[in-house]
Amino acid sequence: MDTIDLTGTAITADALHTQHAHGTYLRERGAHYIAQLKANHPTLFDRVRRLPWPAITLDHYERTRAHHRHEIRRLKTAAFAHIDYPEARQALQVVCRKQDFTSGKLTIERVYLITSVPPGAASGAQLAGWIRGHWKIENLLHHVRDRTFREDDSKICTGQLPCVMAGLRNLAISVHRQDGRTNIAAALREAARDRNRPLTALGLTG
Repeated sequence: MDTIDLTGTAITADALHTQHAHGTYLRERGAHYIAQLKANHPTLFDRVRRLPWPAITLDHYERTRAHHRHEIRRLKTAAFAHIDYPEARQALQVVCRKQDFTSGKLTIERVYLITSVPPGAASGAQLAGWIRGHWKIENLLHHVRDRTFREDDSKICTGQLPCVMAGLRNLAISVHRQDGRTNIAAALREAARDRNRPLTALGLTG
């Protein structure tokens, strides 16, 4: 990211990148961060999780219908005076309720995040949009790499080869997305049946 002007941007990150060095780097580059907290950061996660969220005012509410389910997302924010993370100013709680239309099964997920965005600098709708955009990338790219390509089971682990393979998987997913395919697993099976189909998708044949 050294070659990119990050001034005034908001960078979202999952728990793997919720590291002091990463937060410091982004703030030094003029960017704000929104970083997710999980149990791999036990002290910070526990401190944020134990905030009096039931007493905190709701900042944003959203109701959607997609993927054969009904979803309700609630966002709350809490200002921090002191927290053990570079220039963290707010803690966020997102509660997502999902109910399947067919089975009626209800699932509730609580997600906690921290951000350097000061209170009042961004609305609840803006914060929710940034978080939702990050999850959209997770669902469209990383979830496919994990489930369809079984990336975690790969035996390629030497030198730069894992990065090369990740790039090739990203390329394959992007090509099929640009071709209008939404089911990447089905698109891969179809491409495997005819050696000319991958070349056609890449624009290498007539």
